[in-house]
Amino acid sequence: MFNKFIAAILPYFPKKFIWIFSRSYISGETIDDAMRVSKDLNSKNIKVTLDVLGEFIKTLDEAESNKKEYLNLIDISYKNHIDGNFSLKPTSFGLLLDKEICHKHIREIVAKTATYNGFIRIDMEDSPCTDDEIVLFRKLKSEFPANVGLVVQAYLRRTLKDLEQMMDLNSLTIPVNYRLCKGIYVEPESIAFKKYEEINRHYLEDLEFMFRNKIRVGIATHDKPLVEGAYNLIRKYNVPKDMYEFQMLYGVTPRLCENIVNEGHTMRVYVPFGKQWFGYSTRRLKENPKMASHIIKAIFYKG
Repeated sequence: MFNKFIAAILPYFPKKFIWIFSRSYISGETIDDAMRVSKDLNSKNIKVTLDVLGEFIKTLDEAESNKKEYLNLIDISYKNHIDGNFSLKPTSFGLLLDKEICHKHIREIVAKTATYNGFIRIDMEDSPCTDDEIVLFRKLKSEFPANVGLVVQAYLRRTLKDLEQMMDLNSLTIPVNYRLCKGIYVEPESIAFKKYEEINRHYLEDLEFMFRNKIRVGIATHDKPLVEGAYNLIRKYNVPKDMYEFQMLYGVTPRLCENIVNEGHTMRVYVPFGKQWFGYSTRRLKENPKMASHIIKAIFYKG
């Protein structure tokens, strides 16, 4: 209860206090920060996915600006020989303002990435965006079959059905590519599973569907039981190493991350950066109130 209380009031504290927590989970505000962290992770045999923070914009000028920032990020990343790809949120490009403009912006980003034979991941946001983001993914996948993937969220009741309905996108030559995560947005029980055991059961059900149908998947979790469950499914279906990877957030469960790498599995770490870090940080805090005690300790012990 104490952690939940602190997590609820911390977003109203001065940003410098929130940054004490955030700096462990965000690479920084600039591309240089992202490059520094990415190179360090690459040196540890860990791939990255880079994300410019910011979502739910209010103007199309912001969408244009975000597009330019991503195009610049792509060039700089390849110039620095980063072993990684890129994640983006459609609401950062105007999904809720103008769907056609959003598609145009993201298409330009995917096309740019394709010139480097790279890869863009379309993040899945809250439930009002789900249908539109699947439509967007379908359009981009039809034009750039090897260069774009989608996130799916195991806590949504609809996810397995969505996977079944998108099977037409899968092929042996170019498998569809998903990131499977639990889901972080606050949704009503009619839409999303709520109980820990229930979410984990459906996560593994979705993962097994992907392995059974030879879908490429990023297993995005920090939950040790899910990692063990994934290991069991990998053995059961004899999944080739190029058909899956584990994925984690920067700064979260580093010891588990290291263990997975030492076991010989591919690991990719999500590296967020940008000036819009505050919203990301407070959302992480609401997702995991236990982080609140770490912030309080940091304030008193580190000043």
